Amino acid sequence: MGLSGISPVAQFLTARKDEVQAAANNIKGDNEAKRMVADFQQKASSITTTDALMKNYSVNQVVLGAYNLSSLSGQQAVERKLLTQDPTSSSSLARTSQNASWLAFADAFASLGAGKGTAEATPFTSDLIASTVSSYEQRRYETSDALKQNGVGDALYFTRRMQSGQVKTLNDVMSDATLLRVVEVVSGYDPDQFGVLDFDQQQRILSKKVDMSTFSKPDSVQRYAEQYLAQIQMHPDYNSDDKPASMIDLFGGDDGGDGILALFGGSDSGSSSSGLL
Repeated sequence: MGLSGISPVAQFLTARKDEVQAAANNIKGDNEAKRMVADFQQKASSITTTDALMKNYSVNQVVLGAYNLSSLSGQQAVERKLLTQDPTSSSSLARTSQNASWLAFADAFASLGAGKGTAEATPFTSDLIASTVSSYEQRRYETSDALKQNGVGDALYFTRRMQSGQVKTLNDVMSDATLLRVVEVVSGYDPDQFGVLDFDQQQRILSKKVDMSTFSKPDSVQRYAEQYLAQIQMHPDYNSDDKPASMIDLFGGDDGGDGILALFGGSDSGSSSSGLL
């Protein structure tokens, strides 16, 4: 059960009614996030270079958080390439990575990329500042302890992203760790154990399990998110930080053969490598 005895599904449906407002209210009690949002709103419009964006901690954290790319704060070389290369170029990292999240991020700051890290005018228009703050607040809300523990945060994010119309292919889903987690669980897999497989193996298995046309209707997306919550309730260990031995441990650390893959209903017909960087 969720907060105050409310089931995760009921909590999800309630939060879905006005997540933007719920997220804004959540920030009021989050002093760290509130400070970073205020700093971002004050300084973003003066930023015209990649260096200025990345060197301002608050601005960078808000921007990365808004695009669900907070992990890039520890991968500055990757972030810098995304913000200094023209995303329309076929040789840019944003394009060659086939990572939809990276491409969306690079596209949002295309003026920086086109200028190799320097824009003639700030990319932070009033509209971009407002949408970035809203997305950051929603992501902060979705990843709060109260919503993360029971899966509601993941369900909210999945619904928001899949109903945006920006996620069109299985590769798009797999390039976003949160979206991937949801489809893994609904498909009946423990994310930690499924993660032992490489990208190509995961893709082959999920292509037989996930029908992307299912996500063309908002109601279908919501029902899928509810299925995720139901699975998390039945398998709480899927969402636990204190996990038992992983699949790779159970098989003596050998992830190169058919032994592990066979448990997911497949077999490895040859060597493969990740399509993501």
